[in-house]
Amino acid sequence: MNFEEFKNCGLRRSLDMISGKWKPLILFYLFQKKEVRFAELWRIIPRVSKKVLSEQLKQLEEDHIIQRVEVYNFPPEVYYHLTDNALKLGPILEALDAWGNNSRSLVS
Repeated sequence: MNFEEFKNCGLRRSLDMISGKWKPLILFYLFQKKEVRFAELWRIIPRVSKKVLSEQLKQLEEDHIIQRVEVYNFPPEVYYHLTDNALKLGPILEALDAWGNNSRSLVS
């Protein structure tokens, strides 16, 4: 495989979209809750700054993995949920979770 083939590889594009320090946790949580507010994500993800969480959410939104929904109340509410296309990631994330749990038991 040459560089151009690698650059256009589906695996590379997929990993670029879901990799990041907090993106897998965001996605895993969204698969559990279906819809979540920014403040809730910020509370459940340890040690993430609001700025970084906002950037990661924006990137996921730009890649059409999550959708941001604003509810115009006072104060305004912002919800995030998975797009239809992102729902296909569910079995992949579950398999990665199982693989990680299994790998941990092999090392211990």
